[in-house]
Amino acid sequence: MDKKERIIQRAAELSVRITENILKHLDEFEEDRKKMIEIIESRGVKDQRVLFAMNIIPRHIFVPSKYVPFAYEDSPLEIGLGQTISQPYITAFMTEHLEISESNKVLEIGTGSGYHTAILSMLCSKVITVEYEKSLSEKAKKILDYLGLSDNMVFVVGDGSTGFEEQAPYDRICVSSATPDVPPPLIEQLKEKGIMIIPTGDPEEQILCKIIKETNGKGFTKQELCGCRFVKMKGKYGFKD
Repeated sequence: MDKKERIIQRAAELSVRITENILKHLDEFEEDRKKMIEIIESRGVKDQRVLFAMNIIPRHIFVPSKYVPFAYEDSPLEIGLGQTISQPYITAFMTEHLEISESNKVLEIGTGSGYHTAILSMLCSKVITVEYEKSLSEKAKKILDYLGLSDNMVFVVGDGSTGFEEQAPYDRICVSSATPDVPPPLIEQLKEKGIMIIPTGDPEEQILCKIIKETNGKGFTKQELCGCRFVKMKGKYGFKD
């Protein structure tokens, strides 16, 4: 059994979506991806579905050309318009804490480069991804179309702080920009027992939080996971300056 066949078999075992155009990039930056995964695992991420997806997604095609040599380093990179692609460890950490199953419908706030969108789409049944900047959304969609992953995605340009009510409720919500507090519409659009990962705090430093909606639908529990720094969310419930 060759490498490609092993990857396809493992994807089936883990219920992770995989496409032919993902497989085309397996030999590119292979050692860099391996080192990236080793770093992520050394920091405590254990979810095999998350690690597998991140080990085969070509992160370098999501970053500007000048940053391609650094695509698999454990650090954020600029993608334009004041936005960044999060460091791989944070992406893995957030995704693990979302506890995604293949049947979940996920709302992502902050499409950005589309890298995290790709990972989410490999792990769940449907992703609705909202991006404030139209040009970033369009660029991400082109990459995700090329990878063959966009067939279970809905791309929305607009105010992510208000969620996307048309497709609610959601099993999981992943927020990739910082807010002063948890936006009420996101709580409303989360299913009972649903999970949201969101950074909240002040503009310079936040706490990454895990929100679990209570079964009565009227409240939620909040677990503080770690300190973090994300770009500021724009919109009605984002930062005003």
